[in-house]
Amino acid sequence: MSDVVKSLSARLNPAADKSVATPTREEAEAAVRTLIRWAGDDPSREGLQDTPKRVAKAFREFYSGYGEDTSEILDKIFSEVEGYNDIVLVRDIPFYSHCEHHMVPFYGVAHVAYYPTKGVVGLSKLARLVDAYARRLQTQETMTAQIASTMEKALEPRGVAVMIEAEHMCMSMRGIQKAGAMTLTTQFTGIFKEDPAEQVRFLTLIRNGRS
Repeated sequence: MSDVVKSLSARLNPAADKSVATPTREEAEAAVRTLIRWAGDDPSREGLQDTPKRVAKAFREFYSGYGEDTSEILDKIFSEVEGYNDIVLVRDIPFYSHCEHHMVPFYGVAHVAYYPTKGVVGLSKLARLVDAYARRLQTQETMTAQIASTMEKALEPRGVAVMIEAEHMCMSMRGIQKAGAMTLTTQFTGIFKEDPAEQVRFLTLIRNGRS
């Protein structure tokens, strides 16, 4: 296995899916107080006294994806679909994530599709899969590949297509400060990768009905 393949494999199965020593809540709150002082404020003043507790609590929600076993989300497949084997698409799945480089938000929508073979999964499970990977420290490119890879392994479909559209606050509120700039990433497997016409169909279905 080449170094490039090893690197990609490791990134698609990140530390998020491995056991990591977790600091205590007290240690987390102390770290927040340090960052408040670094920002130039006084963590002991009235308006900031409870901020470390709130931030620690918020982190549990922001990064709840670390507690999700993504291999189990798509483990129930319904085979009784009356012979249906055409495309299944869930579009405009909203998500909120945090850039692993600056820990500031990026957010947008995900579109996921597949051609079933052995059956279909509940549509809400696809949204849950997106959320499980979004609620971690991420890059949009990696998140796109992770969703596609998990669907490919769990469903063994004829093909998977994933597209993510997102605005990154690390680009909007800092650095070059270009608010409104959107980043698009895609990942195709199977028939979607082999046949450009299937990619066109996927993109057309996403855009259908949009102004």
